[in-house]
Amino acid sequence: MSELCLTLLCPPAIGEKLLDLLLMLPNTTVFTSTPTAAHGQVGWSLSQAEQVMGRAHATEIKVIFAETDKATLLDAIRQQFAGTGLRYWVTTVVESGEIA
Repeated sequence: MSELCLTLLCPPAIGEKLLDLLLMLPNTTVFTSTPTAAHGQVGWSLSQAEQVMGRAHATEIKVIFAETDKATLLDAIRQQFAGTGLRYWVTTVVESGEIA
């Protein structure tokens, strides 16, 4: 089965709500979250300090999931987070596993 990695970039204010959604979805068994800085054009308003610094505070979330679950996962996120400026991209996972 092919796996994909969904990377989500969001303002910190919605990060916890997004994590809560992912915890409730049945096919998102492995994901991570990290505070990060977003550069370039983000989809949300920047504070004055962020505008001066040239970067926005953000939360980056990476989710590993089966390719067959892509539409369901993205639809759930779109329904909950429309209009929030959430950015995403999907990449192919070449290999994954557990080091036992």
